[in-house]
Amino acid sequence: MNPLTAALGNLSALSTFVIAVACAVHVVFFILLWIWFRRDLKKIAASLDEFTRGLKHRSLFDGTSHLSDQIEAFLADVDEVLQDPNGDADRRMLIARINVLDERRRYLHSMAFETSYNICRTMIEAYPLAGVLGTILAIGAALQSGGDANTVGAIVSRFGDAIWSTFAGLSAGILLMFLNSVLETRFERLAENREHVRDTIVRAKRELSLVPEEPA
Repeated sequence: MNPLTAALGNLSALSTFVIAVACAVHVVFFILLWIWFRRDLKKIAASLDEFTRGLKHRSLFDGTSHLSDQIEAFLADVDEVLQDPNGDADRRMLIARINVLDERRRYLHSMAFETSYNICRTMIEAYPLAGVLGTILAIGAALQSGGDANTVGAIVSRFGDAIWSTFAGLSAGILLMFLNSVLETRFERLAENREHVRDTIVRAKRELSLVPEEPA
């Protein structure tokens, strides 16, 4: 057996194991993204809760309310104060607490989270390709054995590696696609919440005269 045949054979034999390990790491990465998502969502909701506490018409929630719904309701409370020309008391309260909603807070910057999630989501497509690559390596190792009779026998002997590699790649892709479908809507909702909070901060500072408008 020449070195190339041995190398291809070893790679094809390891392909299933490598795909399984990569899938496990991918799942762990999704779990870390979920923890990151929950942490930022809680921080945003807590900041808005502190910012709107004491307003005359403030939304109230029980412990079962989703944090994204709480964030949107708190922002609606702020919008209501900004639109009410007679809400001087509430406006003074918001002025005193405006530093709570500082758009420079790290949890309002979504680039790192969105980049990490985009990488995690895009790499799902690599698993079926990795499975096919393992199959090609197994067939390539068989073809390198030389001789028609030997080639047929080698292909048959390596058929198991080829099938398991393809199976592992497809299974990992299906599993991760399902996991991504569960998390994608939540992660997109967080991005929308962040954007809405940033817009509300800018508007609140402008309308509360804390940030002068730029000349046209």
